[in-house]
Amino acid sequence: MKVGYARTSTLEQVAGFEAQIDELGNQNCQKIYKEQVSSVEQRQELSQALDFLREGDTLVVTKLDRLARSMRHLGEIVETIRNKGAHLQILNLGVDTSNATGELVLNLLGAVSQFERQIMLERQREGIAKAKGEGKYKGRKATARAKTDKVLELKAQGASATAIAKDLGIGRASVYRILKKP
Repeated sequence: MKVGYARTSTLEQVAGFEAQIDELGNQNCQKIYKEQVSSVEQRQELSQALDFLREGDTLVVTKLDRLARSMRHLGEIVETIRNKGAHLQILNLGVDTSNATGELVLNLLGAVSQFERQIMLERQREGIAKAKGEGKYKGRKATARAKTDKVLELKAQGASATAIAKDLGIGRASVYRILKKP
């Protein structure tokens, strides 16, 4: 059985999401799991798709970046698929792990993809350092510290750190940090 998996990071990516679903349908996927969630969030549909796979099944995705966020994560997913006696097919790359060549190509592409991401992050760090040196980079605004007065006010009223964090939309650790300051 062919099992499809489609994902976009945001709800605004409607066209890309629908295109993935259409492409998976065209590949005769009998079951398609779909979700619109960031790759770093908990992906329930991916977990369900992996749980559903049986021996001889193939998990089909349109692109590698719709499936895994790193080489390590890809390795974990491929291992899960392999342990079930199933295979992975990535349409835009023409990769199918049901044969040795497909396994090799997947490993090479995953390594290149991770290398590419590391280079991008390195360039980003260099750009930030340069901007800081020129006084152009300010970083993100300190949202929790800007709410110090309100945190102290709510605490004086007897609110718990969890309630304060939820009420003000900041992290609980930030609340504790503010309360700890003399």
